[in-house]
Amino acid sequence: MKYKHLMVDLETMSNKGNAAIVSIGAVAFEPSTGELGPEFYLTVDLVSCEKLGLHIDADTVLWWMKQGSEARAGIVADGVNLRRALHDLNCFAEDTLTNDVQVWGNGVDFDNVILHNAYGAVGLDPFWKHWNNRCVRTIVELGRSAGIDPKRTLEFEGEQHNALADAIHQAKYVSIIHQHLIKPVNDDI
Repeated sequence: MKYKHLMVDLETMSNKGNAAIVSIGAVAFEPSTGELGPEFYLTVDLVSCEKLGLHIDADTVLWWMKQGSEARAGIVADGVNLRRALHDLNCFAEDTLTNDVQVWGNGVDFDNVILHNAYGAVGLDPFWKHWNNRCVRTIVELGRSAGIDPKRTLEFEGEQHNALADAIHQAKYVSIIHQHLIKPVNDDI
């Protein structure tokens, strides 16, 4: 089975659109059912990002230094070259996702933009079309307007600020909101 939705989470060394990436987490999912599919996780060699001119911000580095030891360990683990990481993500997408995949990220100006710009920095094409960008923050706000907030109420499993654990958590609460907002049509009426 190929999935149409992919939740992406990046851990970065900046909040700019050209941020250096230190890990990529992604999970295929189906928001109408909450089903989670195949997962992708790689740590990225920070030096490879720096050599490409990707942004490293002192405030973000200091923020990382204040996180838990597991979160910090995840960003300093031996990572792969950014080009290899994005090539591997494209291979994952080809094996797992439909051609019209919708890529979800946390904010219209964060995960998807940073990932897209990283592809450009290494000379690869992203696996999704720009019109299939989806925003987690927007659906969370819609859920709050509809009276639910699973982003706050759903118990987090795993280590926060681990890109894969964050992506899985986001896919779960986006699915809960989606199901709440898109109610099945009752044909008996």
